[in-house]
Amino acid sequence: MERKFTAMPDYFDSEGSISRHKPENIYGEPESFLEIEVVNPQTHGTARSMYTDYEVICRTNIPTFRHQTSSVRRRYSDFEAFKELLEMEQVKALLPPLPGKVFSNRFSDEVIEKRRVGLERFLQAVAGHPLVQTSAPRALIAFVQDPNWDKSQWL
Repeated sequence: MERKFTAMPDYFDSEGSISRHKPENIYGEPESFLEIEVVNPQTHGTARSMYTDYEVICRTNIPTFRHQTSSVRRRYSDFEAFKELLEMEQVKALLPPLPGKVFSNRFSDEVIEKRRVGLERFLQAVAGHPLVQTSAPRALIAFVQDPNWDKSQWL
């Protein structure tokens, strides 16, 4: 039995010209996207007043967000308050856990990086969940974009 090969389909660009198999012609920019990163941990203070905060970078083209690109700093306690807020708003989504509390060596590079990864995973899962996006969009937008976000305004 002889096999016949068929040509791949042609794709047309905006000028009507044929453009074969270019990914940019097959896959355009998504209709809406939301990218969140937790990066750049910084430790502040001395002795008992030490704490670490993290930069939360948000990139989106969703119209309900105030900015297409933003950067804010958040402490672990801010993430705890945000999760508590979502639970109070009765978001029906199963929220992922935050990384656990650390009581020893909490300012070591390894512990800070492990926590950063856990906070990023938490925030990406929460932000990507359709129930959070529809049930608590103001809280999500404020947390990832408002540099003056204060848990006392929400709880």
